[in-house]
Amino acid sequence: MSTKPAAAPAQPTAPLPRRLTAAAALTALEGLALAGLGVYLLFVGLAGDADSPQQAETGGITLLVLAALPLIAARGLRLGRRWSRGPALITQLMALPVAWTLYSTGGAMVAAAVALAVAAVAVVALLVNPTATVALGIGPGEQTR
Repeated sequence: MSTKPAAAPAQPTAPLPRRLTAAAALTALEGLALAGLGVYLLFVGLAGDADSPQQAETGGITLLVLAALPLIAARGLRLGRRWSRGPALITQLMALPVAWTLYSTGGAMVAAAVALAVAAVAVVALLVNPTATVALGIGPGEQTR
């Protein structure tokens, strides 16, 4: 016979606030867009359709590496990890100058710039909201996890 005590049932975790789920979804969407653009540039570079295939391939690899940050942050937000807020906010702060550059080029890029800027500002607003900070365990007097 085993003398081990029976395992205690797992404590149910509180569901994440919708604001935090929305921030995770928007951050993941940005990461997927970066990854998609990276794959496209790699394909164009490998197919030889670009003016500079080497530059397209390098840009594609760079975008794939950069896509990891918002994707990892989005997963952390979805799991309610407090560390994920920093990378998610950094991603949004980096997106704002990119949106401005896209806007400055004009033409069809204006729509992409507006979408990116709106998403970035929305995620920042969602992540600094008191509901999200409490759900992540961030705030005055909180113990570090």
